[in-house]
Amino acid sequence: MQEVTTCGRDPVLSDVHRCAPGHGHLVRRLDGGGRPVFLSRFKFVWNQDPQTDSGAEGDDRRGDVPTEETPAGTGSSGSPPGSGGNSEGFSLQASADSTGQEWVAAHLDEDGDLDVVRRPRAASAPKPAGPPRDKVHPMILMQEEDDILGDEAEEGSTRDVIKIEHTMATPLEDVGKQVWRGALFLADYILFQWDLFRGCTILELGAGTGLASIVAATVAQTVYCTDVGADLLAMCQRNVALNSHLTASGGGVVKVRELDWLKDDLCTDPDVLFSWSEEDISDLYNHTTILLAAEVFYDDDLTDALFKTLCRLAHKLKNACTAILSVEKRLNFTLSHLDVTCEAYDHFRSSLYRLEKLEDCQLRFVVEPVEASFPQHLAYERIPQLELWKIFVEPVTSPITSASTAP
Repeated sequence: MQEVTTCGRDPVLSDVHRCAPGHGHLVRRLDGGGRPVFLSRFKFVWNQDPQTDSGAEGDDRRGDVPTEETPAGTGSSGSPPGSGGNSEGFSLQASADSTGQEWVAAHLDEDGDLDVVRRPRAASAPKPAGPPRDKVHPMILMQEEDDILGDEAEEGSTRDVIKIEHTMATPLEDVGKQVWRGALFLADYILFQWDLFRGCTILELGAGTGLASIVAATVAQTVYCTDVGADLLAMCQRNVALNSHLTASGGGVVKVRELDWLKDDLCTDPDVLFSWSEEDISDLYNHTTILLAAEVFYDDDLTDALFKTLCRLAHKLKNACTAILSVEKRLNFTLSHLDVTCEAYDHFRSSLYRLEKLEDCQLRFVVEPVEASFPQHLAYERIPQLELWKIFVEPVTSPITSASTAP
């Protein structure tokens, strides 16, 4: 299933937002590029079947929607609607054959096509209050105003909702301002593997809106939530503040910082927003044991830059670490191949292979896939193309002998 939908000349839209209903979004402000910034809710579904695809976002909490109830009067025999009680409005009628069993006959026209009988609208039916349902009337909220997404309905259940500011239909360079399925998939794994993240110091690369970092901070000690761009990092900082109720109970801290994969050093200029302090850098290198990255493998150059950054950081960390990468295998038809291909995914897999075969006298990189059978705790569409990969970074205990010099 393709995740990116082309809109206009070059904007792309995440399926997480495209499949969500319009009334689930409220426009809060405009970002630095003049695009509207929305506020959506993502509900934790603690008792959901891991194999169930909910595809929900915003205020439309489909993951919490019960199954359709049996209509009144139908009884427990499994008879179709209209077999008992008031049958008005149904195009199927139940009859009985010679054996006494019920069978269903449909109204057909003279050509044999199904003739659907629709219930006529009552002339005296009152007009619905408010605008038509198919129209969206977003409200512009000021930054200093209180959140009016129904705070009164959240009292007593704040741990069940994560609120995220995001944009929709952005140019490719701003896709980090959207929420992607891979981030929700990674967050699910964090919620499943509490003990792995408990009390750790975590670094997320390319955090985007910060969703995975916020979820990790509910159990971790410190999470460095990193990306590039002052506007994106400011949005991420706002999301951290919006969800302080989730991280406060566990004592976790989220620090939003700039980390550019194309630069060798961290920005320490105090005049630059989201720069690193000496204390931050010392804590990062001395205590980090887990690195995260979700949905950042859509461009080959960026993929190469991330793996170089991963190697560079691994050599500076004092402890052995584990990198957990979330990726979606996107299928696209290309003119160069005249076929459906997964070029970005294939490059990602090649990068994993090269990293594992890398001859390094100090570190060894071990790559393995993660079985995607863990429970789903967030409402989104979990598709088979979502994958998790682990990279174990361990110190080399004995010198590595290359094949050319081996006896």
